Amino acid sequence: AAKVKLGKGEHVIVIGDLPGQAVASSIRVEGRQVTGNISIGSVDSRRLMVTKAEAGGDAERKRLEDAIEAAKDNRAAIVAEIETAQTKKQLISNLANLPNQPAPTQGGVGVAPDWSGLLSLISSEMAGVQREVLDGQKRLRESDLEIKDLQKQLAATTPKRIQRTEVKIFAEADTPLEATLMISYQVSSASWVALYDARLTTGSKTQVPELNLTRRASITQRTGEDWKGVALTLSTTRPHAGASAPALPVLTVDFERPPPPRPVAMQAPEFDVQDEMAGQARSNRAGKRRYAAKAKPRRRVAAVERFAVVADAPFQALFAVPGAVDVPATGAAKKVKLAEDVLKPKLNIRTVPARQAKAYLYAELTVPKGVPLLPGQVSLFRDGTFVGNSRLPLVAPQEKHKVGFGVDDLVTVRHAVEGDKRGETGLISTARTDDRNYKMSIKNLHERAIDITVIDRMPVSKNDDIKVNLIGPTAPTEQGVKDKRGILAWESTLGPDEEKVIKFGYQVVWPAEKAIQYSP
Repeated sequence: AAKVKLGKGEHVIVIGDLPGQAVASSIRVEGRQVTGNISIGSVDSRRLMVTKAEAGGDAERKRLEDAIEAAKDNRAAIVAEIETAQTKKQLISNLANLPNQPAPTQGGVGVAPDWSGLLSLISSEMAGVQREVLDGQKRLRESDLEIKDLQKQLAATTPKRIQRTEVKIFAEADTPLEATLMISYQVSSASWVALYDARLTTGSKTQVPELNLTRRASITQRTGEDWKGVALTLSTTRPHAGASAPALPVLTVDFERPPPPRPVAMQAPEFDVQDEMAGQARSNRAGKRRYAAKAKPRRRVAAVERFAVVADAPFQALFAVPGAVDVPATGAAKKVKLAEDVLKPKLNIRTVPARQAKAYLYAELTVPKGVPLLPGQVSLFRDGTFVGNSRLPLVAPQEKHKVGFGVDDLVTVRHAVEGDKRGETGLISTARTDDRNYKMSIKNLHERAIDITVIDRMPVSKNDDIKVNLIGPTAPTEQGVKDKRGILAWESTLGPDEEKVIKFGYQVVWPAEKAIQYSP
């Protein structure tokens, strides 16, 4: 929003602080709260590099510059101290050379030097001066490190060059007026994903189960500008998913072409010493033939293009986030709460005894009207205890979906092999058989009745000569579960402390002269 005060006539209004990622074709300008008549003509935009200074950056840079100058002055003083100590050290070294000076001439008056005292003085003074030099060099290194650190801090406060979008608005006012111009634009690098908390209360003998589903959103953006105090609305539409259905190329079928013949090695021409020119000519002709054979291009078959499957929904929903929201442009996730639903789920136990002797608790929920469940991670809680994470697919309103809540220890499962034998059929042993029988038992230890689904399988024949027959006293309630051949399901409702025993098996029959193998 830009407030402007215009006189009568034509004007060019420049706004230079839009994000660098603003899509030029999406920029729109609208006048609001106009006290007169204003007409907006063209709107131009361009990218430019600007210097961005952080808040309070000038004062911080001034402080750092002063600190660097003080540190440099202190370093100069340390260097002077070291030089003074080095001079003293040189003078003391000169005193040590006095015994090497020539003796006084004859007739001169002199006093014999006290060499013992002089050597003691040189020793004590030299040690003190050496300590001064070492101390000065240590303080000099510390001063250099301090200056280097301050310079790094100063470099970090240097205003950054960033890309921004400048917008020029050409407008004309009939009379002097005041107006508020609203500039809207689209940016990339902003998105959100759905998150959920699913809290299941399994209930008791007198209390029905309840599922509290909390919808959340995790918002990230790297648009180049911080969002501060914005009114945020989240949409389920996906602009990058495309607006049109993909086009399919023509699919043709043809007879398979035979592979090109393998090249046959040619025998090198014989070399006739007596007729060198003729031999060379033959060699050249053979070389040309070989070159022509290599240069002939092979026919290439166009590759079949594979298209990705795009999952989209024929609906959209908008979530208006309450209150003002701050979202930084650093890409850090901002999590907000969208809605909360209290559902009455239907509990179900699913078990696959052949793989695991465990029962898994599922809650079947029905999505409320109006808003779908978007794909996203869901945190699962059962009776106040965190049991793990899972993912929700896209679930439309009024659609049912089952959510797993982990192992249910109040349902026991057992699996056993009752029979496994091979035999032959026919008077002259024309076929062989493989009979396998299984026993599964499931017991409900809950205080209330619960639905149980038991999953198992039987082999699927890939050859007409191999016959597979389902045997056993307990027939499955469904075959080919979820359109998967050979997958069987037994569904029932077990009351409190009730146990169900399932006995089933299969028989495989195949020709005696052949062998079979099982594969998953």
